[in-house]
Amino acid sequence: MRVLYTTDLHGNERYYKYLEEVAFREKVDVVINGGDLYPGVSKEGQKNFLDEFFRQHLSFFDTKKIYYLTFPGNYDLKVLDPLFDSICSGFEFALNLNRRKIKINEYDFIGINLVSDYPFRLKDRCRMDNKEFEFPPQHGSAIFSSEEDFKEMSTEEWFKYARKLPTLKEELGKLPQIDDPKRTIYVIHMPPANLGLDVCYGNRKAGSVAIYEFIKEKQPLLTLHGHIHESPQVSGVWKAKLGRTTCIQPGQEDKLTYVTINLEGSDLDVSREKV
Repeated sequence: MRVLYTTDLHGNERYYKYLEEVAFREKVDVVINGGDLYPGVSKEGQKNFLDEFFRQHLSFFDTKKIYYLTFPGNYDLKVLDPLFDSICSGFEFALNLNRRKIKINEYDFIGINLVSDYPFRLKDRCRMDNKEFEFPPQHGSAIFSSEEDFKEMSTEEWFKYARKLPTLKEELGKLPQIDDPKRTIYVIHMPPANLGLDVCYGNRKAGSVAIYEFIKEKQPLLTLHGHIHESPQVSGVWKAKLGRTTCIQPGQEDKLTYVTINLEGSDLDVSREKV
């Protein structure tokens, strides 16, 4: 089974069109889009993108009978999740992977779109990484998407509120149980710590210790990440091993960046490309 993985397209319609072309040309069975799907952080702009462009994008894959597994990421407003679900439910082959286990050809795909807290304002999908997590310095107050557009919370209020939420470690523990690690693929928008997949400009490392420990314990065949666009460019690392698990973070640069994976055979056949 051939899989194409990309992430962090942020509403770039040119990249989405390239994705359609590449998926068809490469004869893949499954496309995985790992989050941060929509443009900007305008509620109206994201809603229009979903209604007008993304719906047509999913229709392309449905007509080709190519599975399309995806979920909204940390820059995709949570208030639009019902619309996202509604659009996906209109297609046989488009599936929201968030916190679900989806079996395709004997492989289980499991996804989660939460991230550990970052310095930026939008907190819809942010959590403390674990109980020992130290919040990074914040660039302004916290905001959350709402039906009225946005609601705001001071930095101090956000820290207090976040401590009442389940940590990312706890949320990972709630994911569906796996049957066979050798046939399990996790799609986790946040990259793990310690593997070189989480390096920001200035060599600041932003990965999740909770995710690293989760992968080390579960030892699935494959994990797919994103979130830190520049990491492969800065660290020189887009693929790493953690025990028996292959961890991939393709990044996203000035061209559509994607990975193709052949799941059959004793060794994973993986290549990273740009178009």
